[in-house]
Amino acid sequence: MKDFKAIIAAYQQIDFSQRKAALATVVKVRGSSYRSPGARMLITDDGKWVGSISGGCLEGDALRKARNVMSDKIPMTVTYDTREESNQNLGIGLGCNGVIDVLIEPIDQMDQKNSITQFSSLLNTQEPIALATIFNGPYVGEKMLLTSSGDVSNQFSNEELTKLIRIDLEKLTITKRSEAKVYTVSGQAFEVFIELIQPSLSLIIFGGGFDARPVSELAKSLGWNVSVTDECVAHIAPIFFPTADKLSLCQRDFIDRDFDITPYTACVLMSHNYEYDRDVLKKLLSTNSPYIGILGPRKRFEKILEEFSASGITLSDFDLQRVHSPIGLDIGAEAPDEIALSIVSEIQSKFANRSGGFLKYHNGPIHQRDAKSDQVFKQVYFDIGNSSRSISSK
Repeated sequence: MKDFKAIIAAYQQIDFSQRKAALATVVKVRGSSYRSPGARMLITDDGKWVGSISGGCLEGDALRKARNVMSDKIPMTVTYDTREESNQNLGIGLGCNGVIDVLIEPIDQMDQKNSITQFSSLLNTQEPIALATIFNGPYVGEKMLLTSSGDVSNQFSNEELTKLIRIDLEKLTITKRSEAKVYTVSGQAFEVFIELIQPSLSLIIFGGGFDARPVSELAKSLGWNVSVTDECVAHIAPIFFPTADKLSLCQRDFIDRDFDITPYTACVLMSHNYEYDRDVLKKLLSTNSPYIGILGPRKRFEKILEEFSASGITLSDFDLQRVHSPIGLDIGAEAPDEIALSIVSEIQSKFANRSGGFLKYHNGPIHQRDAKSDQVFKQVYFDIGNSSRSISSK
């Protein structure tokens, strides 16, 4: 979602009386690539771009292709073969060992259904959106959006294809697997990229001490929505958290009233006040937050569990999986900036359903692949499931 935000912000600054623009999207990958399907880049005809579709290898050629698309106003899909023996047409030895399809489409500001305008409407969504884009065959560039409530935005020109795609878009909210698929309708083949676009990850930091500041800064640099709350007004001065989206003076009893905590919200408790953290945790257990991190030693959390047990509160297995104490990945963090890196890394690994270990010891490909076609697809791992509310009283 960070790329979406950056692209939309850049789009809004373009003077279309002077400039033309195009959007490049990675729609299919076979083998290895720097970016997965769904990576996007906004390009203008003055040679500038925002976002990326590779590690810098393909952007230059994509810029040249985009100028043709801007001029002709016809979308096109470009295939890049980055294997060492096959990429001499790019003039460099990339050696990435992948084949990458990139859809480049013109952006017309006067068209209210252009891709950037559609993406703008997704920024504040609290639910995942399923999106389908034709990138090969007839009607290249056409899109179809399906909300979690079943509402459809846009229809493909081919009605039969629309019906087929809708079925797969509905399944996407369950499988959470973004991929390219081939559909054959009346003898015509369509290659379609279907993807699940998730809401922005939100982080709520409970406690505005000095060590909360680098956590806020680092999380914001990743494009997360960051809120900081405390019961002491002196701790949440704007000068301490200049990039935070929200600073809140909130008493612990009103957390559920003042904050919208969704399955895309991570909560970090780092007030250094035992009773505050204990009471906030009790509130958070009744929310859908999949990640609750508590700063402090393991014995501190064990003491909270003992007090909960004495008062008749039992944590479910789901709770024990989402509550992280001690907080963070084991990277040898000591200083506040290092601890912030440890915390934010753990949150990222939690939402990606990864262990956070060394990639050199990871067996198999880094990115998920289809075993049959060796196609890289974007997998949305996180799923809160159908877990019931967390607090149960004896």
